[in-house]
Amino acid sequence: MNKKFLALILALVLALSLAACGGKDAPAQGGTPAPPKTEAPEGGDADPSDPGEAAPPEETEQDVDLAAFYASLTEGDKWPVLMSLTEDETSTEMLDAYYPGLSEISTKQCGAYIAAITSAVGELALVEVEDAADAEKVEAIFQARIDYQVGDDSNPGGAWYPETIEGWKSSSRIVSRGNYVMLAVGDAAEAAVESFEALFA
Repeated sequence: MNKKFLALILALVLALSLAACGGKDAPAQGGTPAPPKTEAPEGGDADPSDPGEAAPPEETEQDVDLAAFYASLTEGDKWPVLMSLTEDETSTEMLDAYYPGLSEISTKQCGAYIAAITSAVGELALVEVEDAADAEKVEAIFQARIDYQVGDDSNPGGAWYPETIEGWKSSSRIVSRGNYVMLAVGDAAEAAVESFEALFA
C-alpha cells in the first residue's frame, strides 16, 4: 500500500513539472526608459544652478538574467534535485497550486523550482515583476507558501514530515531588490541570499 501511495505521489510530482508561469510573462525590454520631459515654469526658463529646480537623480534598473542566476546557484550538490514549474509556458494551474495568485501578476521573468522528492527541503522561486509595486505582492505570495508548508496548531504543514516542516521553518528566506524577488528554501538558502544581494552590489 505504501509503495502504491509513493508511486502515486511521485507521478503527481512529475506531472507538476509541466506547469508554467503563464502568458503574463513579457520579454525583458532592453535599455532604460527615457525620463519624463519637464516643462519650465511660467515666466522664464528654469535655472539649472538652482538646487530647488534640479530633477532627482534617475534610478537605473539593473538587468539580471534570473535563469542564469538559477543555474549558477544550483551548480554542484548544494541543492536537492529540483523540478521547474515554469519550464512550459502553456499552463498556469500547477504554478497557482504552489503559488496562488502569482500568475496574475505581470512579470518579466518567473522561475519556480520545487524539490523532486517531497521529503527533501529545497525550493527556489525567482521573479522579476513589471511594476515595482507588485514586488510586495510577490513577497506575500512567497510568505503564504512558507506558512502553508509549515502549518500551525490546527493545520498540519504541507511539507508533511516533521523534519521537512522544521526545514521550512528554519531555512526559508525571502529577499527582494527593486523589481526582483527571491524565495530560497533549504540548507543553501543563506548562501543564495548572499549571491542574490551580490547581483545588485
